[in-house]
Amino acid sequence: MTTPVLYDYWRSSASYRVRIALNLMGIAYETVPVDLLTAEHRSETHRARNPQGLLPALDIDGRMFTQSLAIIEYLDETRPGAGLLPKDPEERARVRALSYAIAMEIHPICNTSVAAHVVDITGGGEEARVAWMRHFIGPGLANFEAMLADGGSGRFCHGDTPTMADICLMPQMFNARRWGADIEGLRLVNMIADNCEELESFAAAHPDRIGPPPK
Repeated sequence: MTTPVLYDYWRSSASYRVRIALNLMGIAYETVPVDLLTAEHRSETHRARNPQGLLPALDIDGRMFTQSLAIIEYLDETRPGAGLLPKDPEERARVRALSYAIAMEIHPICNTSVAAHVVDITGGGEEARVAWMRHFIGPGLANFEAMLADGGSGRFCHGDTPTMADICLMPQMFNARRWGADIEGLRLVNMIADNCEELESFAAAHPDRIGPPPK
C-alpha cells in the first residue's frame, strides 16, 4: 500500500487539523512542505493538486483530497472506529457545529491572506494585523466557550474522547496565543486545550514540533 502524502505548511491551521486527525487514527504519512511565504501554494505544480491553491492536500487511497474538514470526514467514514464524529445524528450535528464555528467563522477572516490584505488597504502595518487577529479570535473563542457550556462537553469538546471539534480547536488556540488574543477567562476552552496537549497525537502535530520548511 502506498504511504499517504500530506502537502503541508507548518503554521497552516487547516494542515494542522489534518496532521492531528492522521495522528489520532494512527495513519503513517509522509509530508511534503509547501511554503506559503514564497507563494509556492500558488504554483502550477501545487494547483495541479489543489485548484484553489490552498493547503492542505492529502494524497491517500489513490486520489487527492482537499479541504481539511472534508478530509477529516472522509478519513472518519473510511476507517472503522475512528470516532472523530459521533454515530448519533444529534451528537454528530453538535460536533459539526463546534467545528464549523472555528473552521468557517473564525479561521476564514483570520487567514494569512485576509490579514495581509487588511494591512495593504489600511497601511496600518503589523499593528493593524495584530489588532485584526485579536479582534476576531478572542470573541470567536468566547462564542465557542458558550457553545461548549450546553452540557455536551467532558474532558474534550464532546464527551471524553477527542473529535473533529477538538481537532479544529487546537490550531485556533495556537493562533490565539501567537497573536495575544484575550482567552484567559475561557475556562472550558483552556481546560480542553490542556487535555488535548497531553496527547501525543496532538503534540506531534504542533507547529513547534514540525518547524518551518528548510531554506
